[in-house]
This record gives sequence, C-alpha cells and structure tokens, in this order.
Amino acid sequence: MTFNDNASVGGNTARRRGRGAAVAGGGIAGIGAIAVLLFQLFTGTDISGLVGGAPVGSGEETQIENCQTGADANARDDCRLAAASLALDQYWEQTAEGYQPPQLIIVDGSTGTQCGTASNQTGPFYCPPEQTVYVDPTFFGLLRQQFDATAGPLAQLYVLAHEYGHHVQNLAGVMERYPNNGTGPDSNGVRIELQADCLAGAWVGDMTEQRDENGVPFLEPPTAQQIADALNAAGSVGDDHIQRESGGVVNPESWTHGSSEQRERWFQTGYRSGPGACDTFGISGSEL
Repeated sequence: MTFNDNASVGGNTARRRGRGAAVAGGGIAGIGAIAVLLFQLFTGTDISGLVGGAPVGSGEETQIENCQTGADANARDDCRLAAASLALDQYWEQTAEGYQPPQLIIVDGSTGTQCGTASNQTGPFYCPPEQTVYVDPTFFGLLRQQFDATAGPLAQLYVLAHEYGHHVQNLAGVMERYPNNGTGPDSNGVRIELQADCLAGAWVGDMTEQRDENGVPFLEPPTAQQIADALNAAGSVGDDHIQRESGGVVNPESWTHGSSEQRERWFQTGYRSGPGACDTFGISGSEL
C-alpha cells in the first residue's frame, strides 16, 4: 500500500470532468489509440482531433466521490491521484517560494482545454495557461498493458508528480526563460522534461513528511520495489524506448523528453539530493 489507511484525504480539490467509457484503473484498447499516444508522447503534439476518438465531453466539473481516506486512495486510481495532490501541494508550499496549487482534473473520456483535448489518447499533461494538470487514469492501464511498464501506485504518483513539476517550473518562470527551441538531446524541451523528472523524484524522496490535519502521514515509506516501478515508468516514456516500440530507429535529434536512462537518472538525482540538484539548464548537453 502507498497511503496510510487512516489518513484523511477528503480535503483535496481535485475535480472530475468529461464523459465517456473511462473507468478508474482500466485500460485502453485498440491499435489506433496506442499509435496516437506514441506519436504524442514522442512529439508533444495533440492529434486526437485528427484521428477521432471519444467526443469531447462536457465542461461540467464534479467532486471525486467516495475519496475520504487513505484506504480509498489505495483502492482506486482516481482517488489516489486526488489524495496525492494534497501531499504534493503541501511539499511545494514548504519548498518553493510563491507556490500556488494547480487545479487537478481527473478526465473521464475527454474534455477540451486551452492546450488541446485531454483524453485517454493524449496521456497526462500540464496546461500552463490554465495552471491545470489533466490526467485520465486509464493511461496507467495502457502503461501496464502496452508499454511494458509496471504502473503500480508509486509509478502513478511519479507521473502526477512530474506534471506538478511542470507547474513549479511555470511558476518559477523556467518555461518563459527557456522556450521551445526545437528537438534534440540538448534542446530546452528535453531539459524541461528531465528537470520535471528530477522534481518528481525530490517529492518522492520526501513524501512521507507530509501530514493530514490530524498529524497522520499521508504516505508510507516507499519500498525498493515501488521505487523500481517508478523508475520503470520513467524509462518506459523515454524517447528512445518509444521510438523502438513504434518500430523506428533511435534518433536523438528528434527527442523531446530525453532517453530512458536520462529520465531514470534524473528521477534518482531528485530522490537522493532534493530539488536543489535539479538544474538541467546550467550544465552541458553531454552532462544531461
């Protein structure tokens, strides 16, 4: 288990939006969805509108139901994400000056955003102009079934923490100072993604310190296997791995996120040394 069963998580502000066949903890079936996700993870481009998929759902938002305790979070992916947002916000409020929590939206099927359609075909993402993180929990089923990844509880929290890392970057002006300058192993895009991996690792390294209003730690110490699962999830979305999975050759000049080895290593850097070790912009490309 990841959460302490008696931890209080009902104060989270996560919302549910969209409509469709998405079920917490489920998976994505079909070659089309897999191909779209591979392309979008590889290029950072949302093409779901060009290839069809679930219709864009309503903008109406509702609370995450039956998500009050750590036991609820251990039982369901959607509640686990909502509960983790409490610990993430508490960590960054204590760590990053001027931190303001993002909005977390749990997507059911699909919903429109200022950054394109959020759906079970696009994967989790952070939308800077909205300061909002979008996650469809069925993404974790796809990682388990199609990407040779162990998307256990801590691996799921790594994915969420990575998107929160982007929010921290946005608030700190990193995205403005280092705008998109194309692809490649030394690109700003790769440096941004590796830094977000490092920031995610920093939170995982400290996540047992966050507590609910009763002083109960939200999370239990991660096991060695859970850390291995998180590293496996990081590696499964490395550009080189995605290129191999899609049947292509490994071409570093087209990278947007970094290699599997880099993503795992920067996660470990943050985990061991904290956010102060996450400067991916002050080093040469060969040091990435």
